[in-house]
Amino acid sequence: MKYYPVCLDVSGRRCVIIGGGEVAERKARRLTDCGAEVLVVSESLSSALQAMKADGRLSHIKAGYSRDLIEGAFLVIGATDRAEVNEAVSRDARKQGILVNIVDDPGRCNFILPSLYRRGDLLIAITTGGKSPALAKKLRQEMGRHFGPEYETFLKIMGQIRGKVISRGYPSEKNKALFESIIESDIIDHIRGKRWDKVKEVIRNLTGEEIEVDK
Repeated sequence: MKYYPVCLDVSGRRCVIIGGGEVAERKARRLTDCGAEVLVVSESLSSALQAMKADGRLSHIKAGYSRDLIEGAFLVIGATDRAEVNEAVSRDARKQGILVNIVDDPGRCNFILPSLYRRGDLLIAITTGGKSPALAKKLRQEMGRHFGPEYETFLKIMGQIRGKVISRGYPSEKNKALFESIIESDIIDHIRGKRWDKVKEVIRNLTGEEIEVDK
């Protein structure tokens, strides 16, 4: 199986999780963090899911699985410990043309979830095609040694200047060369060393723009 990598906009979309345990917790947190409207279907909820429900971060139907509960969903995740339920979730979702992920069972999925490393707006997704989640987790942990908080600050700076540069109306190739010159500069080292005057100087020299930096 060759998976096509993609980032989905789930904001405001109905996403259903079948199951109410610790695995369902992790899936619910990721979806709600991305703005999804999460519905959990389970006869019981973990304490963390109960807290999320109380905070209004998700809705809950106290029931076992039935196919009508996923109708109209954008995405469904099967996170139960019962193979027959997970099989039914997978079968029903596929028939309805719904994206479905069955936890730890790639054969019943039409998409899989990567291991994620996040630093602000920097998001690195790692997948082994479902063959070794343990390796994906190890690689995600190693990302922390290579991509520290300086990258979060750098992306905030790029967010400030990107619109200004593009608004000048220069050809895209010229803009691309300018952005690449920033990346190839020593700005990351200056951010890491909290040399904010140098950071501003690099941006000023390369783009002619002034920026604000978080200290």
